[in-house]
This record gives sequence, C-alpha cells and structure tokens, in this order.
Amino acid sequence: MASSVVLACVGAVILCALKVFHWLWWKPKRLERYFRGQGIEGPSYKLIHGNLREHVIATKEARAKPMKSLFSHSIAPRVLPFLHRNLEKYGKVSLFWVGRTPRVDITDPDLVRDVLSNKSGELIKTTPNPLTKLFLNGIVSHNGDKWAKHRRIMNPAFHLEKLKMMLPAFHASCDELITRWEKLFREGPCELDVVPEIQLLTSDVISRAAFGSNYKQGRRIFELQAQQLEFVAQALQTAYIPGYRFLPTKMNKRMKDMYKEVGVILRAMVEEREKAIIHCEVLNKDLLTLLIDSNLKETQDYQGSCLENKGMKTDEIIEECKVFYFAGQETTAIFLVWTIVLLAMHQEWQDRAREEVLQTFGTNKPDFDGLSHLKIVPMILYEVLRLYPPIVNTLLRCTDKATKLGEINLPPRVLIGMPILLIHHDRDIWGEDVEEFNPKRFSEGISKASKHKTSFYPFGWGPRICIGQQFALTEAKIALTMILQRFSFELSSTYVHAPHQTFTLQPQHGAQIVFHKL
Repeated sequence: MASSVVLACVGAVILCALKVFHWLWWKPKRLERYFRGQGIEGPSYKLIHGNLREHVIATKEARAKPMKSLFSHSIAPRVLPFLHRNLEKYGKVSLFWVGRTPRVDITDPDLVRDVLSNKSGELIKTTPNPLTKLFLNGIVSHNGDKWAKHRRIMNPAFHLEKLKMMLPAFHASCDELITRWEKLFREGPCELDVVPEIQLLTSDVISRAAFGSNYKQGRRIFELQAQQLEFVAQALQTAYIPGYRFLPTKMNKRMKDMYKEVGVILRAMVEEREKAIIHCEVLNKDLLTLLIDSNLKETQDYQGSCLENKGMKTDEIIEECKVFYFAGQETTAIFLVWTIVLLAMHQEWQDRAREEVLQTFGTNKPDFDGLSHLKIVPMILYEVLRLYPPIVNTLLRCTDKATKLGEINLPPRVLIGMPILLIHHDRDIWGEDVEEFNPKRFSEGISKASKHKTSFYPFGWGPRICIGQQFALTEAKIALTMILQRFSFELSSTYVHAPHQTFTLQPQHGAQIVFHKL
C-alpha cells in the first residue's frame, strides 16, 4: 500500500516536471524552430526570461554614454539598442522573446499597415504586462465591441468644432507660462531646463481643457501618475509571471494604493459632473463634460428609458480620464520639449517658424483659423515627431488565432511589435537624409514625405489611430506659436544630448535652453 502511494507521488512529480519542462522549454524552442523555418531569425530563447536580460543589459550600456555628437539625430542605437541590433542583424522581420512569449518585430511598412488596419479582426491590442493595467486601462487597451463602444462615445468630445471651444483653456495656460518666463528673463538671457516647465504647462492645459479646473486641483493626480509611470517602466523590463501582480511586493502594494487614490479623486469629479449635467446646470464644455454628456445620450433611448448594455459605467469613465491625463500631459509635454530642443539646435528653422508666426498673428493670440494657415510650423512638428516620437516602441498587437501576415504564418498568442522609432529612421523609407532634421520633407503633406505613404506612425494608424491627435497638435501649435512670438532660444553649454526611453522618449539629463526675450 505504502509503495503504491510512493509510486503515485513519484509519478505525479514526474508528470508535473514534464509539464513544467514543456511549458518553460519545449514549447518555446518548438516555436523558435517554427519561426526559423519561415526565415524569421532572432536571438535564441533563454529559459524563463527569454531575451529580456539581453535587452536590459544593452539598454544600460547605451545609457551609460551620451550621443557622440551634440547635433546627431541618429538616436535609434541609443534609445532601442537591442531592437536596433536585431534589425541590423536579422532584417525587417525578426524574433524577440519576452519571457516565454514570442514577439515578432516588423518594420516593413506594408506589413505594419496590414497589422494596424486589422481588417480580419485576428489581431488584438495588448499590453505586455497586466500590471500596467493599474496605470492605463481605458480605450488604449480595449478590444472588439467594448473598444467600439468607447470609441463611439468618446468621438464627439474630440470633434474639431468641440476643439475650437477649448482654445481659451490653451491660451490661459500658455499665458501663465509666458508671464512666468518674462519675469525670469527681465534681467537678460536666462537658462531653463524646459522639461519641468513644459510638463507644468501641459498639466495645466489638460486640467483646464479636460476637467475645467487648474493644475493645482489636479496636482495630486499628476504626482501619482508620474510615480506609476516609473513602476510601469520597471515592470516592462521583466518577464511577466502569471499571478505575480497578486504577490504583496512593495511595488505591487504601492501600485494598487496609487490606483485606488487616483480612482477616488476622479470618481468625485465624474459623479459631481454627472449630477450637474442631469440637473441642467450651465457647465464649461470641457472634455469630461462632453464625454459624460455623450455617455448619457448613449445610455438613454428617445423616451428616456435605459437600454441594456449601453453606455460606459462610472468605473470605465474613470479609466478614460486616466488616459486623458496621461496622453494629454506626458506625451504632449515630451513632444513640445523635443520641438524646443531641435529648434534650439537648428536656428534657421526657428527663424523661419517665427517669421511665419509673426506674419500670421503678429503679437496676437493664435486663433483656430490662423493655425490652419500655418505651413512651416506643422512641417517642423511633423519632423520632430518623425525623429523623436514620444512613444518609440509600443505599437503592439497579439494574434488572437492563427494568422497569416503577408507570407508569414503566426500561431495564436504571438506578440507583434512595430517599433515606431526604427520605422521613422529607416533609410529605405525616408532616403539618405533620414538622420537629418529636414522639415521640408513634409512640405507636400505626410503622404508624400517618404517613399511609402503609410510609414509615419506617431499617433498610430488605421481604426485605432489616437483619438486625441488633433488635440495634441493644436496644443503644440499654440504653445510653440506663443513662445516664438516672445522669445528666441538656443542650446545651453550644459546641455547633454542623451535621448532615452522610459515610457516616453526623454532627454536623460534634462533639456537646458537659454532664452532671450524679444
């Protein structure tokens, strides 16, 4: 009897060991052979971590030294060293192991277009680590009917006509920045690290335009999201272990505490606004009001009765508010920072942009009609987005089932990465001057700027293109216009050119700029 129990236990242990061996080693290596059989090469799979350790080591080595040239825009080897090396060694389709999950990276614009258009519905939007859902879990991570519903409800808030109503909020925030800088520069030229300055500006803009408040009222949310962003960046550097987010680690506890605190603050905002709308109170037409109003219309039929499964729940609106805060503040801020840095590097384009701004607006505040007539400023903004996209590597999809992509056959649950930065710096697409700051390439619009019509993806592409694209571009145009009207600027001698990726593309040592009041 005892021997039977022992044999059963030994058999169970052996069976469990075989399952673990199959899960951790045999299945990934079998997939590796499958991909290689199709000509898709990459570094070999390593137990548990895949290639993430190599990725982290390459990133640390790249960050240890700044760019060799202060004016070099060949930033891909420093920002995405591991993926850039894979591209150079294995071509435009390569394999990369995120833990035991295969990720196929593609930089071929035809394949990228097919993925982002996703007409067959075989690809889903994904985040590589579920812990990130504690940071952002709105429309950016939804799929299928849920994504379609949220997009439909949110669309009215981002119509061009609604955007025009937000110009006073943009002007007010920029006025505060200009006034503060004019006081600083009263005695003559002044050096500033523009990173915190522009972060403050975009924080105030999104607070006013999205929530009808000001930066002081939203300060706690920005502080919490900044901390969450640091944790998310750390999480994305490691292989995801199922169930890990439930362990009581210090980071997990802090992430959950911050998630709850942000939720409490935003819930109060949302519920207060819902009551005001229901009671027909006069409200500013900010993004939150427009979103809730659209949601209420979606929820009710023409007789006012509630329809089953219509509209977003309060918790879902809260998650979309988090997306507003992050996309409207962090990504737009870093976009503006790199715009100022590049115009400080390339004075001739700064002068051309200022000349256009003064001819169009004089010293008056920019209006919507005037913004639409600018030519040089949009060219500059597009070229900044090409060379220094705020998000360099998160156009990520996952196969929901067996999928054929071009000549490639992909099994289910394979990640598809589309590194924006590598596509934007591809010599085959953009020409021999790919690493040069040349806004002229956009003089005839985006579609004619390169050899491929769909190779410019700073806001994504296809049905899931960023819903706030026009919001971000309008904010950038207004901020840049008002800065150019009053100041000239140049790189400080203390500036070190060292772009690096956290969650967004940041200047590693700040962005020190010397401003002169005009």
